Amino acid sequence: MPRFDLQSAELRAYRPDVAEPADFDAFWARTLAESRAVATPPRLERVDSPLALVDVFDVTFSGFAGDPVRGWLVVPAGASAPLPTVVEYVGYGGGRGLPHEKLAWAAAGYVHFVMDTRGQGSAWGTGGGTPDPHGTGPSFPGFMTRGIHDPAEYYYRRVFTDAVLAIDAVRSLEVVDETRVAVAGASQGGGISIAAAGLSEGLVGALPEVPFLCEFERAVGFTDRDPYNEIVRFLSVHRDAAEQVFSTLSYFDGVNFAKRATAPAHFSVALMDLTCPPSTVYAARNHWGHGAVDADIVDYAFNDHEGGQGVHWQRQAAWLAERLASHAAPVIASVVD
Repeated sequence: MPRFDLQSAELRAYRPDVAEPADFDAFWARTLAESRAVATPPRLERVDSPLALVDVFDVTFSGFAGDPVRGWLVVPAGASAPLPTVVEYVGYGGGRGLPHEKLAWAAAGYVHFVMDTRGQGSAWGTGGGTPDPHGTGPSFPGFMTRGIHDPAEYYYRRVFTDAVLAIDAVRSLEVVDETRVAVAGASQGGGISIAAAGLSEGLVGALPEVPFLCEFERAVGFTDRDPYNEIVRFLSVHRDAAEQVFSTLSYFDGVNFAKRATAPAHFSVALMDLTCPPSTVYAARNHWGHGAVDADIVDYAFNDHEGGQGVHWQRQAAWLAERLASHAAPVIASVVD
């Protein structure tokens, strides 16, 4: 597979103008306020597990509109002092899986929270447990076009709200140091982490890995891979809907959330990635905090959407440790694919 996007020097300078609704901030402030108003404290149930070195809890917290959202909380065994915490958001089509599948953060001494993605969990992995009780109008199979006729009905309004309220829920737990939370994730999880970072205060860092859901107007039609191609196929039938579709997507574009981020970021990008084209990742990175907040990036020159995998986790762990060491009261929440 040849490289197909901009050259490296062009990518590092790439800061496209991305459509941003005039009421973007008001839309999200209203959305979060409405869901926080009906939120209830998270419920934790200890899980019997063969994992001797960690404690595992099945968590249910209030997400969008008070809907129950599931997650796994994995804690170093016997931990009592508040710990830095990694909140993980998972990739497209996957669910929270099983607790033993993601132990690296807890093994490194962090509390680790893996958020289920509502309605997903049946395309790969070992499943999820969170339904999406909200219906939508006509859509193409998948999640990208559900409710795309109206920002208030769009699927990712619910998911991004869940992501922010997951941070709220985690910060309420005694074992979590609320001042040391960071967000991270790969692919869809990376896109969700960008939204969470743009909508949350006080994070110590964000770890978007080959992130999805960025610069929609370039991505849609630039690559023929799903999930972006779900939108292409929807528009090939709904031929007069493009203006409304892209208007809706502008409320959910990772570039617009990246502009509002206040925590430093550590990105990854794969230069042969046909699922999340490199230029769309750089668009979010180069707009991070309007260019006033640190956002480094690691290029994987010969990788597709798998990115850096275990090699990159080692870099993430080193970056987070450095962030914690340089902050008297840091925060770690992570998102992983």
